[in-house]
Amino acid sequence: MLNTTPDAHRPSLARRAALTVAGAAALTGLAGVYTPSFASPDPGSATTLSATGFSDCPALPAGADPARWRCEVHTAAPKLRMGEVETTLAPITMTHAEGPMPDGTDGQVWGAMHSAPTTVPGGLTATAAGEHSRLLGLAIKPEYGGRSDFYTGQFSLRFRLSSPLLPHGCSIGAGAPVDFQLKRSGPSQWVSQDPPVIKFSAYDDSFTVPAAEHCGPLTGQLNRRLGLPASSGNLMTYDATYTFRMYDQLPIS
Repeated sequence: MLNTTPDAHRPSLARRAALTVAGAAALTGLAGVYTPSFASPDPGSATTLSATGFSDCPALPAGADPARWRCEVHTAAPKLRMGEVETTLAPITMTHAEGPMPDGTDGQVWGAMHSAPTTVPGGLTATAAGEHSRLLGLAIKPEYGGRSDFYTGQFSLRFRLSSPLLPHGCSIGAGAPVDFQLKRSGPSQWVSQDPPVIKFSAYDDSFTVPAAEHCGPLTGQLNRRLGLPASSGNLMTYDATYTFRMYDQLPIS
């Protein structure tokens, strides 16, 4: 946690922020885990899925049978506890394809991920001033970390940190992303069969979180405020909804 008590020998983060801004002004004038367990469907209920629809479905591998491959789109608003940060992230939408490869093995292809920044309570200073000051505000945005296995529930994320006082490249997991291994919280359930809509819940309470990197002069203070790196005590709960369509049923673009 960032020490926000003024110190005669070390300026507070708020004062450093003011000095940083002043200096800048003088110089220049941020599938297995959810494979449905086929609980009883509820044809009368409905849900809202991402507006991206199936527009992010990736191209299939050479030789793959479109009638046996499906494009899956899932949306979740994960609850995240990571170091000293605890928040509900803005909705995440992920798209991928899965099906049998020509040799009979399981295949999958990554599509895309969309999300938006979420305000971190307390901002850069973990205080009311940080909560309400635009200058001291802080937001976190999950981004695809380059690895995913939806058969086993493994995926990786980076978390971009944005603030008027932080450079664009500031992020958690910049060098090595945060690796998640989701575990079921219970059976998946069909919400609708036409269109197919399935909801599931999962969690991971064993991931580790590295320190934030590429955050400029405030990197050390920022990591102390965020409680990073954090090797334990982290938690992601992942309540999501997904739909799918076979590739031979997708619109021809």
